[in-house]
Amino acid sequence: MPDTPDTSDAGQDLVSGGHLVAKALKAEGVEVIYTLCGGHIIDIYDGCVDEGIDVIDVRHEQVAAHAADGYARITGKPGCAVVTAGPGTTDAVTGVANAYRAESPMVLIGGQGALTQHKMGSLQDLPHVDMMTPITKFAATVPDTARAADMVSMAFRECYHGAPGPSFLEIPRDVLDAKVPAAKARVPRTGRYRASTRAAGDPEAVQRLADLLVRAEKPAILLGSQVWTTRGTDAAIELVRTLNVPAYMNGAGRGTLPPGDPHHFQLSRRYAFSNADLIVIVGTPFDFRMGYGRRLSPDATVVQIDLDYRTVGKNRDIDLGVVGDAGLILSQVTQAASGNVNGGSAGRKAWLDELRAVEQAAVEKRLPQLRSDASPIHPYRLVSEINDFLTEDSVYIGDGGDIVTFSGQVVQPKSPGHWMDPGPLGTLGVGIPFVLAAKQARPDKEVVALFGDGAFSLTGWDFETLVRYNLPFVGIVGNNSSMNQIRYGQKAKYGEERERVGNTLGDVHYDKFAQMLGGYGEEVRDPAEIAPALRRARESGLPSLINVWVDPDAYAPGTMNQTMYK
Repeated sequence: MPDTPDTSDAGQDLVSGGHLVAKALKAEGVEVIYTLCGGHIIDIYDGCVDEGIDVIDVRHEQVAAHAADGYARITGKPGCAVVTAGPGTTDAVTGVANAYRAESPMVLIGGQGALTQHKMGSLQDLPHVDMMTPITKFAATVPDTARAADMVSMAFRECYHGAPGPSFLEIPRDVLDAKVPAAKARVPRTGRYRASTRAAGDPEAVQRLADLLVRAEKPAILLGSQVWTTRGTDAAIELVRTLNVPAYMNGAGRGTLPPGDPHHFQLSRRYAFSNADLIVIVGTPFDFRMGYGRRLSPDATVVQIDLDYRTVGKNRDIDLGVVGDAGLILSQVTQAASGNVNGGSAGRKAWLDELRAVEQAAVEKRLPQLRSDASPIHPYRLVSEINDFLTEDSVYIGDGGDIVTFSGQVVQPKSPGHWMDPGPLGTLGVGIPFVLAAKQARPDKEVVALFGDGAFSLTGWDFETLVRYNLPFVGIVGNNSSMNQIRYGQKAKYGEERERVGNTLGDVHYDKFAQMLGGYGEEVRDPAEIAPALRRARESGLPSLINVWVDPDAYAPGTMNQTMYK
């Protein structure tokens, strides 16, 4: 008996898997996906066109993943990258891993061979979920077309379990391309499928912290990336000003207080953490950046605030841990201390003056290098000129090793959320993708990016993407023709005769590279020409690269102090 066609769905509105994905992205508020095309994923593009979601195509999947990470950081909304199966997904692994360590919420959607060809060796078939599981908060396969939108929403929801992070979803080609009756597909509605991510702190712990701050004679607070992640800037400012507490900032927390604010400190952190009687660490783990907690005075009372319970007290004992949203907790603490503020804050002028004197001594010690007229240009002179160039609307992006380590001591963003760096994974190559995300998401902002020449080389071809999409920015390459952070370690370990093994680059004229791709390029060898060149790049209205030849034999203090070289 011949087969009869199944007509059970006849007359019903049908929708494809790719269009269901796009509907879920729309429900999440996603405005743009970053992608490199592949046959496994093109139905998602078709859905995005219908849903009004921009499709930004790049030249390498690592760039797409980094851009999704950067988009999340600059907007506060989760980013999304879409890549094809096999090498498309493996190319994106570094971007996902970087987002994982940086606690950045993004979803990577990857293609996969058809379910009907499972384990048969289809084109670009790899065990993506197995590879992604260790570096994501959630990784899964969409097993059925009707589940496509539901599982995309699930992936976004999982991004916010504890501290934020990335999720991965693979969608087999036949699942993505198939059509199902719209009535059979669950499409979560905007704002109806996940809860508020803002968790307040335990009231008893909050009151205890308020009492500690009121009683402390020499308190200090470190405002880390989670202050910006939770958009807790106003609460942080209110606390440090109301309670008269000196504040240090790291990661995306930089810019919480503007330069020149009486509670803004930067260069005296080691001194403060060695002499404070109370240290409050907000949204920063005790990882290598904190010496695994060993850089904090053993005699100080230590309090840690974090979104993730597992981070609190990791690597170092603490006196008090508070889990929850940084902004909410800091606001709770300020309120809990009301009525007792003067008793704690009035006597701290001497402590702040002591720290300010340490700051001033550090500035004066390096002042000759900040103003150096030497050629090749001293990196301190370069980053000092960049710092002077920034406005309140300049988003600063650092992508590199030694040169960005120099900038971390000097460059001070003037507004919250205006500092972007890779985060604790230390990934080189984030610069161009972060520029892409920042300028595309916030066209009203000026974007200024400092690259090491080695870092720029990793993803620099997507400079062309910035030209193609007309996304102007001011780019600076600190060019010493070396991977200098590693070179220093080799010199320290093995001597000068072996310091140049595997770390020396060619003398590349990145200014000409920019010109070749349709951007603005200029070369600088005289330190007096740095500022005029930056201004000309700004005025060009084009993606730009100012190629600055810096002294290859100058190393940042942070490079020389790294424990791996000792």
